[in-house]
Amino acid sequence: MVNIPSEGGVERSWLSWLDGVGWETHGQDGDRGANVLDEDYERDSHEVIYWNLLAEQVISLNEEVNEENIEQFISSLRRDLDSENLMDGNRTFHQLLTKGKTFSVNTDKGERETVYVDLIDYENPRKNRFHAVNQFSVSRETTIRPDVNLFVNGIPLVTMELKSLAQDNDWHDAVRDLKDYEEDVPRLFVPGLFNVAADTMELRYGAVDAPREFYEPWNDAPEKFEDENEMRQAVQALCNPETILDLLKHFVFYERRAGGDAKIVPRYMQYYAVNRILERVRKGDHKRGLIWHTQGSGKSFTMLYAAENLLSRASVSRNPQVFIIVDTDKLNSQMRDQLANLSLEQWTEAESIDHLQRLIEEGSSQLVLTTIQKFEDVDPNVQGNDEVIVMSDEAHRFMEGGLGTRLDNALEGAYHFGFTGTPVQEGKRYAPNEREQAKRNTMREFCPEGEDYLHRYSVKQGIDDGLILPVYFTLRHEMEWNIDEAGLDEEFEQTFRGMTTDEKREAIRENVTARTLAEIEPRVERAVEEIDQHYDDHVSPNGWKGMVVTPSRRSAAMYGEQLIKRRDEDEVEVLYTSNKDDPDLIQQFHTDSEERDSIVKAFKDDENPKLLVVHNMLLTGFDAPILKTMYLDRNLKNHNLMQAIARTNRPAKGKENGEIVDFQGVFENIDEALDYDAETKAYAARDKDELYDDLVEQVEQVMEIFDGIPKTDTQEATSKAVERVSTHPERREFKQGFRRLENLYEAVAPDGRLVSEGIQQKYKWLSRIHVAFKRTTSGEDNPEKEMREKTREIINEHVEIGEIKRDFPTYKLGEEYLEDVEGLDNPGVKASQIAHATREHLHPRENQNPRYKRLSERVTDIVERWQGDEIGDPEAVEALKSVEEQVLEVEEEAEEQGMDKAEFAIYTHLTEETPSAVDSDKGEEVAGEIVSQFRERVDRGYEGWKTNQQTIAEIERILLDVLVVEHDLGHLIQEEDGFVDAMRDYLIQNHG
Repeated sequence: MVNIPSEGGVERSWLSWLDGVGWETHGQDGDRGANVLDEDYERDSHEVIYWNLLAEQVISLNEEVNEENIEQFISSLRRDLDSENLMDGNRTFHQLLTKGKTFSVNTDKGERETVYVDLIDYENPRKNRFHAVNQFSVSRETTIRPDVNLFVNGIPLVTMELKSLAQDNDWHDAVRDLKDYEEDVPRLFVPGLFNVAADTMELRYGAVDAPREFYEPWNDAPEKFEDENEMRQAVQALCNPETILDLLKHFVFYERRAGGDAKIVPRYMQYYAVNRILERVRKGDHKRGLIWHTQGSGKSFTMLYAAENLLSRASVSRNPQVFIIVDTDKLNSQMRDQLANLSLEQWTEAESIDHLQRLIEEGSSQLVLTTIQKFEDVDPNVQGNDEVIVMSDEAHRFMEGGLGTRLDNALEGAYHFGFTGTPVQEGKRYAPNEREQAKRNTMREFCPEGEDYLHRYSVKQGIDDGLILPVYFTLRHEMEWNIDEAGLDEEFEQTFRGMTTDEKREAIRENVTARTLAEIEPRVERAVEEIDQHYDDHVSPNGWKGMVVTPSRRSAAMYGEQLIKRRDEDEVEVLYTSNKDDPDLIQQFHTDSEERDSIVKAFKDDENPKLLVVHNMLLTGFDAPILKTMYLDRNLKNHNLMQAIARTNRPAKGKENGEIVDFQGVFENIDEALDYDAETKAYAARDKDELYDDLVEQVEQVMEIFDGIPKTDTQEATSKAVERVSTHPERREFKQGFRRLENLYEAVAPDGRLVSEGIQQKYKWLSRIHVAFKRTTSGEDNPEKEMREKTREIINEHVEIGEIKRDFPTYKLGEEYLEDVEGLDNPGVKASQIAHATREHLHPRENQNPRYKRLSERVTDIVERWQGDEIGDPEAVEALKSVEEQVLEVEEEAEEQGMDKAEFAIYTHLTEETPSAVDSDKGEEVAGEIVSQFRERVDRGYEGWKTNQQTIAEIERILLDVLVVEHDLGHLIQEEDGFVDAMRDYLIQNHG
């Protein structure tokens, strides 16, 4: 027997994996697993918590709660779910889940006492109940049915939406569904920890209410969860009960933001690094450790999660004093602002050397933020706390100038964890002796003997996870030098005629350096010409920005002058400080701190300037996703080079890669430039020719989809090509393949090889097919709006949108639309259009009338049979046309009957869903009475009336009055599963 791959198969696999790590699962047999718990605990479909199950567990976990007072407690807890704002409600309920809920109880002495009631037992996890079920349906304003939900003691903590690539859906579609669920039924997500979006091959998770770009992978696992099947590994490592409870209790922050609060849960490398730190402190075997996480992975939050756990877990350390230490005022300000906006309570900032000394002497158990420089005059041996834990940001810089020694003297015997994305490893090659090697090697400073790092997250992992982008380099260091050697020799001899030959040679060695050459005006002019052209051709058309890095302030000023001559003055800013002794050339670009902050903000905010020229500034800790290209004219090495590279690798929408244009030849020999392991060298920056090779390969992969179809500019070829990608698997391959192709083409173009090797012509043809494909699948009037700037230019020149629009009409509804479809010769395109249009029509109406729900299910069935090749294109077209015609008939029949939408929905349910209950006349009378009572008795004049508990209760009383008291139809409520929920939906949905 052959079973066609579907979402149901993905669902069953997940349930089996969850069962294997300790969840009590329902639904592995293919049935709706939520039905089991619904029946066992008598849940109404508008409820999001299994209250009866939670009541049992609350009594079991708390001595003060019993059968006599549990109903009062549950009633109070129900009100905690009411919130006008999802994030406000989630934050409040998280406190209840982690700290407990206050509750007044009677003591044995007859007095009232306030106690904390636990909803979850974190100390004894086995005392909790863990359920994983599929198809948990919630009906409020509308009905949602996520694929899998995880419940702890009946409380929904994780909501999962799963897609099947075989049905042309991926995790992006799953995120869209989850965002819709959060908007349609926010109450389900008030207790939620995070959501999971996945397809057959990939998993992403995101905190409740997180935007799509913050859904991230979980690509690591403890040894017990390691698995060759990466999806199974991710599910079991992230979603096992122990990790879920740990994340819930110890790894949630709420951050105040301008647009509203945000919930933050950790990335996997943050979670595992923190647990390594906690384990080291708990065991006490070693007092050092290096956290080597690549730039852009979120080291600041790793430190903050570690601090929160160290301060809150008595099992790790009793009452520790925790220090986060940075080495610049800018980083200190950034961390202070971050702390001020987070839900972390026990922290303070050392405002001066004296204040820092007082804090050390007092030894209070809290987080202390300070710069390393404040340790300069702190007295040794004055610690008031013998449990001190230090975390140093940018630890590779702490070995310079004796900073680390002063810190060690002030906090003798403390645990010290270094955090860096670019550890110094210069000892072996550059240090003159063993002592200097130790000073200049981060690993020797922070790691016990035999250990390279406590936890590592590499550049390759960051690229694979999409947290950072690959960076490509282009060499521009070889220039033609036309030198008047005779004149140069004569001038040199005249100037230095009083020196001996050896003295002249020494002068040349000391003064003719790379910096000297970089300050020669003809060279600067030639480099600026190259920068100006490269920026206009490769960077500016796509909205990105650039940075010029120079070896001195003088060369920065020279670059600034030359760029301003070529470009609008507002487009270029030069950043450095100068003093009164500097020449006018340098002083003209002096900026103070406030001016620099304003310039940097404008640069990040997509305003002018477009090009920054710097010497030392902004090469570390500067995050501007809009920065794509660095023009490097400075000979950087090792961690300094790694820091500079990382300025260009921050992701942004439509940004495929970062870029270095190298005027110094730094990348000519990567082994000389980077004294790191082979993987770091390989992924730090790559030759741009590799990017071109990727583009060529991607073009051929996408073209292969259309093998056998003429690549001509004709209606027939376009029609056949669109037909080829109208159904799976080609549909998915084309969508994903062309999306990547757009990004790669943008990153490479313009390049002469695109024309000479025929790549541009193939891309033009594929662009045309993509426009036609978008017309037949999305129904958008202007699909070209989604394309990148360069793609848009090509389409405008080479595609006649009008012609394609006639061949593939935009969606319409009704008879006129169906008539237009008849003009198409392609059954596959017809079926795709009708299915999409009908679904778009039905989706918002599914809970307005039982016929809409039945018709929606029919559409799904037809499409699945069509995609599974059980029926052909013509049969699918006819079946879908029949459904669309019936959709249009529903509203027409309501008008003919003289009923409004709510009356007709109830009438239809009574006469078609329960046909033996009433005849047509009786159904019309009952429906009219229910709607009449609803309008009289339910207050609909305020926002939120649809989900208000009083509304729901009043509707149920109306149904009892009309059905039971007036018409003796009480058996419908008792016998028909979901009858009350359906009636409530018809009333609410049709009175929106």
